[in-house]
Amino acid sequence: MEPTTLPIYNSEGKEVDKIKLDVAIFDGSINRQAIYQAVNAYLANQRKGLAATKTRGEVSGGGRKPWRQKGTGRARVGSNRSPLWRHGGVIFGPHPRDFSYTLPQKIKNLALKSTLNAKVKENNFIVVDSFKTETNKTKEAAKIFSNLNLGAKKDKNPRTLLLLDKIDRNLKLALSNIGFLKFNLAKDANAYQVISSGKLIITKNALADLAARIK
Repeated sequence: MEPTTLPIYNSEGKEVDKIKLDVAIFDGSINRQAIYQAVNAYLANQRKGLAATKTRGEVSGGGRKPWRQKGTGRARVGSNRSPLWRHGGVIFGPHPRDFSYTLPQKIKNLALKSTLNAKVKENNFIVVDSFKTETNKTKEAAKIFSNLNLGAKKDKNPRTLLLLDKIDRNLKLALSNIGFLKFNLAKDANAYQVISSGKLIITKNALADLAARIK
């Protein structure tokens, strides 16, 4: 299989070089089942699991029997905190629980590899030589995206993911206030972040880190 060749852009949006993608990773294959499992696991692990209701034993009050057991003609009742009563407990309500679970590393890697291939097929995979700002000003970082024709209002899905090999303090501050952007280290990226973004921008060094991680 011939390796896919992509242009490398600089911060001014000009093509400065070309790169051949690693065939071991960018082979064009997309495993939808692996993506499905990875996305479900990621979303499950984000759940707090804090929803809670009180049973009849946890609701305050209700210690006294409302009326005597026999002789009133009414149904027997042991507590006015019965689930059948107003202000009573809840029978099968939710309780705090842990929704998280782990996936095998091979499935995670396969899912990440598949999402990267999907972005290449969609022509939404952009490689830049580097991504640096001299100051912590958002305007400076936004200008780079403008040079790359990203973040325009006409984009149907302007959400952009930027993967870097390192993030210094100035760059972090400059990127934090850009509404359409999510950024992360390439070594920490996951399939959900990639698949939920419209465009993927990755630096040349970050691409090398990502390839080494998946291999």
